Amino acid sequence: MSNEELSVERKALRINLDSSKYGTFAEIGAGQEVARHFFQAGGAAGTVAKTMSAYDMKFSDAIYGEAGRYVSRKRLVQMMAHEYGLLEKRLLEVRGSKTNFFAFANTVSALNYQKNNECHGWMGVRFQLDPKGAFHDIILHVRMLDQENRLQQEAIGILGVNLVYGAFHLTENPNDFISSLIDDIGKERVEVDMLEFNGPQFDKIDNRILCLQLVENGLSDAIMFDRQGFVVQAAEKLYKNACLIERGSFRPVTQVNLDMLENAKSQFVNREDVEEENVEVFMELTLGNLLTEGDIDHNDFLARIEVINACGYGVLVSNYFEYFRLSAFLRRHINKPIGLVMGLNNLADIFKEEYYSKLDGGILEAFGILFKDNVKIYAYPIEQENFERYRKQIGRGDNVETIGDEDGLVTIDNLLVAQNLRNLYKYVRENGFLVSIESWNRENMQFFSRDILDQVRNRAEGWKKSLPASVVEMIETKKLWSINN
Repeated sequence: MSNEELSVERKALRINLDSSKYGTFAEIGAGQEVARHFFQAGGAAGTVAKTMSAYDMKFSDAIYGEAGRYVSRKRLVQMMAHEYGLLEKRLLEVRGSKTNFFAFANTVSALNYQKNNECHGWMGVRFQLDPKGAFHDIILHVRMLDQENRLQQEAIGILGVNLVYGAFHLTENPNDFISSLIDDIGKERVEVDMLEFNGPQFDKIDNRILCLQLVENGLSDAIMFDRQGFVVQAAEKLYKNACLIERGSFRPVTQVNLDMLENAKSQFVNREDVEEENVEVFMELTLGNLLTEGDIDHNDFLARIEVINACGYGVLVSNYFEYFRLSAFLRRHINKPIGLVMGLNNLADIFKEEYYSKLDGGILEAFGILFKDNVKIYAYPIEQENFERYRKQIGRGDNVETIGDEDGLVTIDNLLVAQNLRNLYKYVRENGFLVSIESWNRENMQFFSRDILDQVRNRAEGWKKSLPASVVEMIETKKLWSINN
């Protein structure tokens, strides 16, 4: 029977009937739903060494050590390490030569009685691919979308079986592994927004691409990488922090991109309600920005991640075309100030009513979401000549009028939106939701991103002057975007 035809019950049974697979299940927060599937499938005595559920915090700390947050990656790793260590300690001599040991763990916050909590959890499995071989880890973060606790527990149970089965049978093709995670669940019930493979036999798997495939396959709308390029989970990375984000294609990061973000950051951290040491700064790529001729080029994606990291910033990849959806995503994880950094050309797009036609409240509803709870836009001026060029080349910006100031710059002060939206624009400006970036380098405004990419590809004379030195070094070292490679 093919993998595609296997129900969750058949997956559990197949594991149970394989005498080489033997391990433990440690579950906190959503019952013992994963273990239950293995018991109900039959033959569990051949697979299950132990199940446990240390719900009480003191018990949990006594067994696994202190973690600070109980639904966290740290706690999950503690659980896997402890349980796997016990397996080897107690059973290695007895059956280690013929057994692939595994330790499955999850720590979950399911829907509470008041129905007012963030429903999410961490899940992972530490396992051997060969008897007496090195262990490997697969770790994921899940959001539960069902509106009943019972249904959330059910979804966690199925996801856990899919994870264990995939770990032993589907890791040779990570894309198959990813798509199998939601077998018998569906995308409407869970969101997997972080996935990581670790271990010697996974050394050719790039976790950045794994997480991108989560978005490509519709299992998540957003993934995040830190300044070193490591996969991180948004809720943990943004916890108790303010956030500043600039959206772009970053192919590559240019002087103007960096000028926008760094000058916006200078203003952002000087706010009374922002502590500089508690600010996370990201450059954001949308899924649409990654598409080339209808497909995503993974090498191009990695190149963009690396040049952003070279500038010292983390990366957010999202499927949120509209800024109000990005704002809602960030607000889900952040109760501190949020800043969105953009040029005047992108600001013009925000005032395009057709983008909000599917909302009952139209642009007013979108703006209510966009600017909720201390969200501000930091807007970077643009030369009027370049804005007109942007209109022609990109085919956007036709919904506004531009009247340059005496220096030929379009700013938030002289951008004219559609007549019927000017009172809305005035309201946003006068109430501090829209802020002008006060410092800029006029020379950087001469660069046009699409021209720069052609120059980089051809290594045309003078291509370096439009890019930060760190980006030039990264491009040269790794030969990024060269048509000769």
